[in-house]
Amino acid sequence: MLPTIVHLDADAFFVSVEQAFDPSLRGKKVAVGGRDRGIISSASYEARACGVYTPMPTRRALQVCPDLILVRHTSGRYGDYSRRLFDLCEQLTPYVERRSIDEGYLDVGPCGYKTGAECEAAVRGLQKLIWDELQITVSFGLATNKLVAGIASKLRKPRGFTVVPPGGETAFLAPLDIGRLPGIGAKTEEALKARGIASVSDLFTKSENELFSAFGESWRNVLAMARGEDGSRVETEHEDAKSYSQQETFSRDISDFDEIERIAKGMIDDLLPKVRADGKRVKTLTVKVRYPNFDHTSSARSLPEASDIETPFYPLVAPLLRQAWSRRQALRLVSVKLSGVEGHAAQLEMFAASDEKRKRLAAAMDALKAVRGSAAIVRGAQLKK
Repeated sequence: MLPTIVHLDADAFFVSVEQAFDPSLRGKKVAVGGRDRGIISSASYEARACGVYTPMPTRRALQVCPDLILVRHTSGRYGDYSRRLFDLCEQLTPYVERRSIDEGYLDVGPCGYKTGAECEAAVRGLQKLIWDELQITVSFGLATNKLVAGIASKLRKPRGFTVVPPGGETAFLAPLDIGRLPGIGAKTEEALKARGIASVSDLFTKSENELFSAFGESWRNVLAMARGEDGSRVETEHEDAKSYSQQETFSRDISDFDEIERIAKGMIDDLLPKVRADGKRVKTLTVKVRYPNFDHTSSARSLPEASDIETPFYPLVAPLLRQAWSRRQALRLVSVKLSGVEGHAAQLEMFAASDEKRKRLAAAMDALKAVRGSAAIVRGAQLKK
């Protein structure tokens, strides 16, 4: 048996992407998040050393780290980098499971490597390729199964690389804090420590009755995890998206209709490239607003035919926003959701020519943004009045 299962975990992904665009941010206390009432969605390791974590309120982060460099969330950029990241992974193996925007599993078993050293060399090569191509760092865990690889990847971040040899799973896990096992959060970890279970190895010192008292009917599963046992496979197929959504919490309450309409159309501009990348079309647009007291209302409307281009959705934004924004109060948040997801279908012939031109334009814009970033092109709807 070879250690052929790989877990990839990007290091402070949102911050790393921003540092790739602005190298002057490297080595500094940086966080990505909204100002004032926002939260921190990603923090550099230098910022974490000062006590900044996710999801900490931004105001609190600036209190514990007054010299924190705060970067606003860049819509569309992180999705672009995620797709490019996993595309590079698929150059090594077609067996790639994209678990989230910055985390996934790879199976290099079918690649024909004869030794563990060959597997390790190949994955190290991928780690270097990701840095060379994207200028972001990632950590890897290499083991015989997903459970152990997932734990291993998080031990030596950033730029971590941990290999657990076949047969060494139990010994690898034994000295780790019990909270390293999946499903054991901070509160559960504290409760287990009160029972004398602080490390994974402590599980093996307890009787079945003690384990049942601590974990209930799942105690056998916990013991199996402690031994490093996991039979799950790398799943290369995933469920099609049922919707695409985005939201923005404002740093201050906003009552300017034109500005909120512009922001909502910008979300459509961010979401439709993802729809096209998935080979889908969407039919329904939902606009939701939230007031300062956290009350919220929404309104939705569907197109006659599903589409994967932006222009049919633009005229819907203003009437939906007026309908949802029934109170004459400033807004705290606006969100956009595209649903009614369908596979590609032929357009009606009477619209084919004009629609084909828009498709070619959209494809050209997507290609340019993939190379130059989401800010490379700004649609007219994004120009402030």
